[in-house]
Amino acid sequence: MQSFRTEIENPVVEKDIIELEKKINQFNGGNVDEEKFRSLRLARGIYGQRQQGVQMIRIKLPYGKVTSEQLLRIADVSDEYSRGRLHITTRQDIQIHYVDLDRTPELWAQLEKDKVTIREACGNTVRNVTASETAGIDVDEPFDVSPYAQAIFEYFLRNPIGQEMGRKFKVSFSASDADTGLSYMHDLGFIAKEVDGERGFKVMLAGGLGSQPRHADELYSFLRTDKIIPLMEGVIRVFDRYGERKSRAKARMKFLLKDLGLDGFKKLLNEEQLAVPHQTYPINTGDYPKVSIAEVETPEVAIDSQEAFKQWKSTNIVPQKQEGYVAIGIKVLLGDFYTDKARKLAKLVQDYAAGEIRLSLRQNILIPYVKEALVPFFYQELKKLGFAEAGYNKALDITACPGTDTCNLGIASSTGIADELEKVIKAEYPHYINNPDVVIKISGCMNACGQHNMAHIGFQGMSVRTKDKLVAPALQVLLGGGNYGDGKARFADKVAKIPSKRGPQALRLILDDFEANGKGLSFTDYYEEKGQHYFYDFLKPLTNVENLTQEDFIDWGNEEKYKKEIGIGECAGVIVDLVATLFLESQEKITNAEEAIKEEKWAASIYYSYQSIVNSAKALLTAEKVKTNTHASIIRDFDKLYVESGKITFESGFAEIALQLNKNEPSEDFAKSYKENAKKVLDKLETFRKLELEHA
Repeated sequence: MQSFRTEIENPVVEKDIIELEKKINQFNGGNVDEEKFRSLRLARGIYGQRQQGVQMIRIKLPYGKVTSEQLLRIADVSDEYSRGRLHITTRQDIQIHYVDLDRTPELWAQLEKDKVTIREACGNTVRNVTASETAGIDVDEPFDVSPYAQAIFEYFLRNPIGQEMGRKFKVSFSASDADTGLSYMHDLGFIAKEVDGERGFKVMLAGGLGSQPRHADELYSFLRTDKIIPLMEGVIRVFDRYGERKSRAKARMKFLLKDLGLDGFKKLLNEEQLAVPHQTYPINTGDYPKVSIAEVETPEVAIDSQEAFKQWKSTNIVPQKQEGYVAIGIKVLLGDFYTDKARKLAKLVQDYAAGEIRLSLRQNILIPYVKEALVPFFYQELKKLGFAEAGYNKALDITACPGTDTCNLGIASSTGIADELEKVIKAEYPHYINNPDVVIKISGCMNACGQHNMAHIGFQGMSVRTKDKLVAPALQVLLGGGNYGDGKARFADKVAKIPSKRGPQALRLILDDFEANGKGLSFTDYYEEKGQHYFYDFLKPLTNVENLTQEDFIDWGNEEKYKKEIGIGECAGVIVDLVATLFLESQEKITNAEEAIKEEKWAASIYYSYQSIVNSAKALLTAEKVKTNTHASIIRDFDKLYVESGKITFESGFAEIALQLNKNEPSEDFAKSYKENAKKVLDKLETFRKLELEHA
């Protein structure tokens, strides 16, 4: 694995990859605890699969932008280290599966040749920054949000404040008031606005999906663009200190805001402002790469079926604000495609468009900057690749997570039922190919990776048990979700729980009723008019589990009898804390702080020192089996149990030392003195622990 080192140009990236290789060797040698190692690999995009001995690699692609060169690189990596299949996620990432852990440093190094990273694609980090796939070409956008999404990505990548939070943190950008970036379901959502000629964003805070979806609160109706990075840094600092760390079910930002209230959160946010290194952070959009469109003659093509071409144009052509150009939407079934098609697509957009694609939140591909005269040629070429199916972003375009195919948490098949429902729509409701008003989404479990609880019609994988204690795969049917735009939305209601094999029949009943009684209303308006009980009444016969057949016990896409198997969820990076390991980590943080000082990164050094101080206190509290749910509680309880009791002496109290963090500006002098304080805390607490063990 050593050969990759000479190929990496960026020394920061090289150090990162070498560190991963070192930790893998330590893990393989039995020198790193498995649960502890999990946290490290997750923060580097390496996720355990349902299948033993292999990993899923998540490739982090900010706002879904992929250049031709990057797509070719990803295809090469997938062929070399995986099985040649690429999976587009609902967060605009690409995942590849069945990767050998020992080869992941080499894989990462190959990706970095074209500036593609896996860093912080999983784990308790700032996840991929998503955005409207039409950013930069949207006819309704006040300005292109892409440079701002890129700036957020760059600023928080490897930033110490976002490396070891209690839970993941998700950010989105919407190009216009249509809010296609789904601001209302993110930890931070930004909607582009222009007021009196000045650029800015409406800011939404603490939304989320999962088993308890929460609509984000409006934090600002308008915030200047130079304020978004300082704001996000403050928000993450509050989340890192006060957010839950032990109970995974309560560890997201939405639960913290529920506990604190918006005013309480704002108060804590204000207390962090002195520590934030930049009070304004202007983003130079002029540095963002300029679009370069290929200059080619228009090839002559003969379209086989004008009717099919017309149908495709009516659903897959996206208007573009740049005159003479359109974007082309590619419907990617379940987000899965293969490297042979990826390579041909990369060459097509390089030679005839702008050399880039955008991955969408609905697991599709958008090709921007296609000259209108080239549309017939693109149709012909995409048809050769099997990429010319009509129905982009329409009812037929069903979103689904991988479910039980590869995910540890999957309860029921998502991809199997999605495939079946698409067959039903194509065969029995072909007019829905043109319908943008019915959005269908499917998740294999309550974690909502398929975003089922924001869909007009959603399905969540579950299981049902009969009186004889037989277990069958099931689906929770959810109805009535919808995006109203400008940060306003409605989450779907849980209506009925049915055996999975009855999913197609449930869809038929819902669509038949909508067609018969919808009276021209949108699906969301129709659902609101009729109400939850109305839909439950006609779905109720499907809920009966006492008349199941043998077929009902076999999930979609499977041949064997269903068995409910749920592994350990890795989305949050579950960790088993050992006292000695915590002290070792504290020392590593001090080393990081010293390195940051050498690089004159005062704010980074200060945060590493803070992490060391809290981590050292956590070590002693862990030894006493005291709960360490939040950083704030660790600081409070350590003072109470050790300082106030006189066991350990600090002249001004432990909290006073730890929380110097947000009472000083990030200067060189403070970074150096705070680092020395961290060393003293670690030395004192390790000495105490050693004496404690000697007298035990």
